[in-house]
Amino acid sequence: MPRALFICSRNRLRSPTAEQIFAAWPGVESDSAGLAPDAEVQLCAEQVEWAELIFVMERVHQRRLQQRFGALLKGRRVICLAIADDYQFMQPELIELLERKAGAYLR
Repeated sequence: MPRALFICSRNRLRSPTAEQIFAAWPGVESDSAGLAPDAEVQLCAEQVEWAELIFVMERVHQRRLQQRFGALLKGRRVICLAIADDYQFMQPELIELLERKAGAYLR
């Protein structure tokens, strides 16, 4: 069962949408966090260690993740979904993008 971690900046729109969508997929465990100091759920080492697949929404998230948790990323796959911060929580267009881009790795 893949353990998928979704990361964005403030964990308010994109990554919580992804967590909720993929939690409903059979055989997938999901979690989400943000990298900003004011994130709803701020990313911690335990989440990184838990994850098998880490999805970031933008390249800047990938760089920040590497800077803060580089040593913990060994053996974990980090995938940039290239989804801009242009969507609301559970917006149908965001759901479609997430299912198309991240779903390919979770089937």
